Amino acid sequence: MADPKGFLNHGREVARTRPVTERVRDWNEVYVPGSLLPIISKQASRCMDCGIPFCHNGCPLGNLIPEWNDFAYREDWTAASERLHATNNFPEFTGRLCPAPCESACVLGINQPAVTIKNVEVSIIDQAWEAGTVAAQAPERLSGKTVAVIGSGPAGLAAAQQLTRAGHTVAVYERADRVGGLLRYGIPEFKMEKRHINRRIEQMRAEGTRFRTGVEIGVDLKATDLRKRYDAVVIAAGATTARDLPVPGRELNGVHQAMEYLPLSNKVQEGDYVVSPISAEGKHVVVIGGGDTGADCVGTAHRQGAASVTQLEIMPRPGEDRASHQPWPTFPMLYKVTSAHEEGGERVYSVSTTHFEGDEDGNVQWLHLTEVEFVDGRLTPKPGTERRIPAQLVTLAMGFTGTDRANGLVEQFGLDLDERGNVARDAEFQTNVPGVFVAGDAGRGQSLIVWAIAEGRSAAKGVDRFLTGASDLPAPIRPTDRSLMV
Repeated sequence: MADPKGFLNHGREVARTRPVTERVRDWNEVYVPGSLLPIISKQASRCMDCGIPFCHNGCPLGNLIPEWNDFAYREDWTAASERLHATNNFPEFTGRLCPAPCESACVLGINQPAVTIKNVEVSIIDQAWEAGTVAAQAPERLSGKTVAVIGSGPAGLAAAQQLTRAGHTVAVYERADRVGGLLRYGIPEFKMEKRHINRRIEQMRAEGTRFRTGVEIGVDLKATDLRKRYDAVVIAAGATTARDLPVPGRELNGVHQAMEYLPLSNKVQEGDYVVSPISAEGKHVVVIGGGDTGADCVGTAHRQGAASVTQLEIMPRPGEDRASHQPWPTFPMLYKVTSAHEEGGERVYSVSTTHFEGDEDGNVQWLHLTEVEFVDGRLTPKPGTERRIPAQLVTLAMGFTGTDRANGLVEQFGLDLDERGNVARDAEFQTNVPGVFVAGDAGRGQSLIVWAIAEGRSAAKGVDRFLTGASDLPAPIRPTDRSLMV
């Protein structure tokens, strides 16, 4: 145990963010560099090393949290990094992007603020990179088997790294021009600088993983041809079909899906554009959708110089404390203020968009909405609450409905879908097509980064067993897992 009295002697402290007036003028991560290191030992000491550590169950990866908390308390960063990497391929991703269901399951959180598990995690991996202890782990010998991974998001990268280290020859196919999937083009730079992705890719290349960018399976390369080239295939293409808003005026200029808007600002940071082709500068911006993607649009609009930013959510505002039907250690739906919300703008709950209004040139100018309430279990418009708000740029951040069907990948492979429209798979993550596996959002549906990594690791075990008859790779989850934590 780190410190038997740590949780009594120290309160919860989290990473400090830079002043709003400073950070909205750049795209760097919002946190004050180096602000965690002076406090992280005390924060790690708050871990009680519980007899039954529920944080393990809260994390789909089964992270060994009390163990690396103890090492972090003692500032043994090398040992902490080893325990961290034992269950997580990319802790610098989860430490920055995961909503930390492990903290919701922390036993200390029953009656005190939970341990800052996420901050401890990111401190460990950042120290490991700083010390140069994150090394490539090339296999001692090759199996002679080949695997294609479709998609380079967290699920695809995790599967690829595990399979490469098992000795298989792995090629990752990515339809975008750079590796990383939504990590690259869906997450703004101010939440995670892309240098973190780049150095992981270099590590994976050194281990032997190959990357093929600008290749869309189903379009540039037929799925059937890919199947003939490789002994196994892992589909980790994500759930990229965005939910639309079929209301009058949807066709007006200036109404975009979030994943049309966000990648362009990332491409500016990559040097592809000087100014984003879809910019919020000087415009009244409305973001439809109250989740993390919506918050990313809010923060991006602030940095582009929006005249105003309004975020709409059809559901009522969550409470600031656990609801009775979401008891510990489940993951509660709470009112959350992200760094983007700290930067300004208005959040409006319990409203639904009725239509958009444009000018004579076909550009959106107004968004019409109405308040809604639950009546007999259904969200119903409240009479007399209709109004309009200025909207010269609208982003739709309402989630995703399944994997992309437009490129023909599902049909070319002959894949079965489940009742939710995801690619169906068995207990080994294998689809109805022998040798073709699926991991991440493509098989699970829209979910969290920590689930994507867990699925990639678990699918890799299924592939390894398919290719060799046995596998020593870890499998943290099963396809049927539907944890109450998320």
